[in-house]
Amino acid sequence: MIRQLGRFASFAALAVSTTTFVAVAQQDQPKQVPPAPAQAQAPSAPAPTAEAPKFPPPDPKNFTADKPTKQDIDAFLTASWGYDQNRVWEVAAILKTPVEGLSKVVVYVGDKTGQQKPSAFGFFALPDGKHIIAGDDVYPFGAKPYVEARAKLQADANGPYRGAAEKTLELVEFADFQCPHCKEVQANMDKLATDYPKARIVFQNYPLERIHPQAKQAAEYGECVTKLGGNQAFFTFANAVFEGQDGLNTADGAQLTLNSAVTKAGLDPAKVDACSKTPETADAVEKSVKLAQDLNINQTPTLVINGRQVPIGAVPYDMIKKIIDYQAKMDGIGQ
Repeated sequence: MIRQLGRFASFAALAVSTTTFVAVAQQDQPKQVPPAPAQAQAPSAPAPTAEAPKFPPPDPKNFTADKPTKQDIDAFLTASWGYDQNRVWEVAAILKTPVEGLSKVVVYVGDKTGQQKPSAFGFFALPDGKHIIAGDDVYPFGAKPYVEARAKLQADANGPYRGAAEKTLELVEFADFQCPHCKEVQANMDKLATDYPKARIVFQNYPLERIHPQAKQAAEYGECVTKLGGNQAFFTFANAVFEGQDGLNTADGAQLTLNSAVTKAGLDPAKVDACSKTPETADAVEKSVKLAQDLNINQTPTLVINGRQVPIGAVPYDMIKKIIDYQAKMDGIGQ
């Protein structure tokens, strides 16, 4: 049977493994030491030549299931990983399981530079041909795995937006006003608005009440600021709330922080407060939360690029742009 290259990695981790590695490496690098004078330096040794990983040749005995095909898996991985030109992989096994129609897939993965150690990961392809189970989560599968999520967002992502009215290139941010990482990514969201003027950039409330008790109230205020003042007023309000995020740590502090943000947005705090207590506002926030849950979004902040989820808090800005450009190309969108 199949030879493994160590423990299986999860698909979720490998989906952004290159970007995560880069971010950590930058933090862990030691301070640079000034070089010694030229005459004191020893001749430098030639840099080692990086080599692409050499995967074990596929064994026909490891291909006992008819579906998915190797072509199906390659198309899926190209859609998922094609933005990273250094990444290479080899489908090593497509195995039958005791469950009719459920197949186990094993893939070897590495990078062309040879800087990362090759690894193996496995997932189960479900009988519907549209989903896989990797680790403890379910992911969309296929040559165009993000089509259904994209359509759902185009229909239901009705939060405040900036940029284009059209939904051809839609970047949907799911965020929680009390989430520290959501605050940290706002600078990148502002950069995206500048770098992609033809994109529609949407803010969807996803308050995680269990860990952020004041997040729902902030979301309700945000809904009402949009209703009473429009999109521009919302983003002014949102920036002010994130800047004063520490004030959300207590109920009294939250009220002061939200009132101040409403005033900065040019609205009357009393009117926004009254609006925030209506059933319609509560329903709007609940629908936004349900949208996130229906899409299986389990963390904030998450940026969804035409249906494709990216944990924006863990990915460097240049890589986010690379993923956006790649997804736009996959969707036939000219830049």
